[in-house]
Amino acid sequence: MVNMDYMERYIITGLIVSREYIDRIRKFWDLSFIESPELRQIGAWCIEYYDKYSKAPDSFIEAIYLDKLRTGAIHGSEAQYIEEILTSLSDEYGRGEKFNVAYLYDQTVKYFKARRLEMHNAQVDALIKAGRVDEAEELAQSFNSGIQEEEIGLDLASDDALNRVERAFSDISQRVITYPGALGEMWNDQLVRGAFFTLLAPEKRGKTFMLLELAMRAIRQKFNVAFFEAGDMTEAQILKRICVYIARRSDREKYCRDHFQPVADCVLNQLDLCDRADRNCDHGIFNVSLKDFYRYRERYVDIDTFSAKFEEFPEYEPCESKSCDEKQGTVWIRKIKKTNPLTGKEAREELQKFFYRYKRRFRLAVYPAKILTVNEIKNVLDSWERRDRFIPDVIIVDYADLLTANISDYRHRQDHIWAALRGLSQERYALVITATQADAASYTKGRLSVSNFSEDKRKLAHVTAQYGLNQDPAGREKKLGIMRINEIVVREGEFSTDNEVLILQDLFIGRPFLGSFKLITKKP
Repeated sequence: MVNMDYMERYIITGLIVSREYIDRIRKFWDLSFIESPELRQIGAWCIEYYDKYSKAPDSFIEAIYLDKLRTGAIHGSEAQYIEEILTSLSDEYGRGEKFNVAYLYDQTVKYFKARRLEMHNAQVDALIKAGRVDEAEELAQSFNSGIQEEEIGLDLASDDALNRVERAFSDISQRVITYPGALGEMWNDQLVRGAFFTLLAPEKRGKTFMLLELAMRAIRQKFNVAFFEAGDMTEAQILKRICVYIARRSDREKYCRDHFQPVADCVLNQLDLCDRADRNCDHGIFNVSLKDFYRYRERYVDIDTFSAKFEEFPEYEPCESKSCDEKQGTVWIRKIKKTNPLTGKEAREELQKFFYRYKRRFRLAVYPAKILTVNEIKNVLDSWERRDRFIPDVIIVDYADLLTANISDYRHRQDHIWAALRGLSQERYALVITATQADAASYTKGRLSVSNFSEDKRKLAHVTAQYGLNQDPAGREKKLGIMRINEIVVREGEFSTDNEVLILQDLFIGRPFLGSFKLITKKP
């Protein structure tokens, strides 16, 4: 029998926050399927509210409870238990559009079928105990779950087809993580529920930093995140990075010194070729033509050059205009003052404060290298679901190359792992994110392409999107704190490996994303 307590609470949560969920289960909803009388009462209120107003009650469920209490419809221990239930579910209010409806629908169908069978078998047993064997046999043979789930196969002329079409468009476009600016324009449409999103990079290019950045952004946007560390880092290292990210302060003294942080600017501002009224200053920092700037761009966009210009022009301000259509993105710097290293006590306080605000949104599991399998990920997710009613919207694996499977041939093993990760995204209706290491040739390339996969090109057949993390081999961009992200594979829509976005980073404070802008690829 499916675990009653966690499953029934999960069902009631869906009834409270999601109109779409009620829409899908309303045709076979039966209060008798809910065994807990208190949860059954809350469910009845939700359906009553939905039938009257065509929406889920969400946080208004508390007003319904108080009204029932005031009018004497509930009282005593029942009222106290219902209040405790609603309090425990209150952090789900407002998550209607973010709630994993598709996964809950599948689990509800399974649970209701099990409950129907359990109730049917109880009736059969009662007849047998009463000595009415013939009636028991007849009843046993007549079993029908009565659950009118969505059938296999689809008549495109049916009302069901129309509903599924509308839902398909909604599911495909349901973004789980969103970024502002140029990076958001590049990949927000790929960070959707059910996608398999991957990053390609050489060793030590910041894959874990970016995976944690995606995780923390998802948490702040009130999605549930399951993070599986497959052996690249220890639990202590991951916890430190999370705390440094939250506190914006390193635990190591050498990263707490004065340093420069990159900020977005405009080439026209730096060359003093801008006459906008909302410009922040009245001069530039370079006395060169626009053509020469782009011809020798690496000479000007360099930490040593910027450091000298920072001292020469201390009053210079980067352009912050949000409305300029002529803006040509580039980088400037600002000085971050020395601070004290983050202590364990301070890290604890920062972590507690952050996750008090975003409670129950994150789960971390850490494994040694070459131990974790996709089946183990599934088992852990099932355990978290049963124990804590934790259903992830985002599943992150750091990183896929460190997973294993019971297949002797390495290339076939990798194909199996990547296919299984794709299946995980579909089964759980979750955004699955991982990274993979590029081949040896990537270390000398300024921009990754589809040819830089490692081991097995079939990896690309399973992903819905893959992006490259790029920096110049000489290390100029790394010193400055910039990364170029380009398209490798995008299943839905056009893509080009030449399409790049530049992101600003400050890894001293654990932040791999501070902002982004589109690079001009053609020189004036």
